[in-house]
Amino acid sequence: MALLRFNRVSKSYSNVPALADITLDIARGEFVAVMGRSGCGKSTLLNLAGAMDFPSSGEVVLDSVITSSLGDAGLTRLRREKVGFVFQSFQLLPSLSAVENVELPLLLARRPRARATALDRLRQVEMHDLAARLPYQLSGGEQQRVAIARALVHSPALLLADEPTGNLDSATGDVILRLLRRIADTHATTVLMATHSAEAANQADKVVRLHDGRVREIEEPARL
Repeated sequence: MALLRFNRVSKSYSNVPALADITLDIARGEFVAVMGRSGCGKSTLLNLAGAMDFPSSGEVVLDSVITSSLGDAGLTRLRREKVGFVFQSFQLLPSLSAVENVELPLLLARRPRARATALDRLRQVEMHDLAARLPYQLSGGEQQRVAIARALVHSPALLLADEPTGNLDSATGDVILRLLRRIADTHATTVLMATHSAEAANQADKVVRLHDGRVREIEEPARL
């Protein structure tokens, strides 16, 4: 059964279509890359997947829940417990150390053992030795690994990555992509990544190519 399902999903902003009639199933533990030119709908697709936005028509179903059917409390719980977000610009709080950035979502949710859990997630991304450093003391790749640890802190079923290597050099980007690949493989976490990079897409199990808000083609592993 699919963890994430788009059922004839369309999205418009002020009558301008961003996505049109998207039907797509993404399995638990699958690594899917979404490719296409700027403005083709990649970020809109990710926002819909993470219940940060909702379709104009059709349904987005995340872990058997229709996202548009939830009220504010249900949406907050769904995003917090089921979805992790990784951004191109890292979005770490500059005044907090690496471990404090990772544990902050747990503290806000009043979860026990926040510091121990945060250190464990930093260990998963091989950043526990730098847990006390502030973001400005870290390289871009190290900051992105901290951001991934923060995204994983609630053990989400779905990890959304919007151009996660866009601000990194190719060698550092490769490290981040291998890390995302390992997360999908070892934790059965579904990874949905928007990217312009063919090299990044080569890490995925499936590549969804968008053109003018529509799925132009879906490439399976044997074709990559």
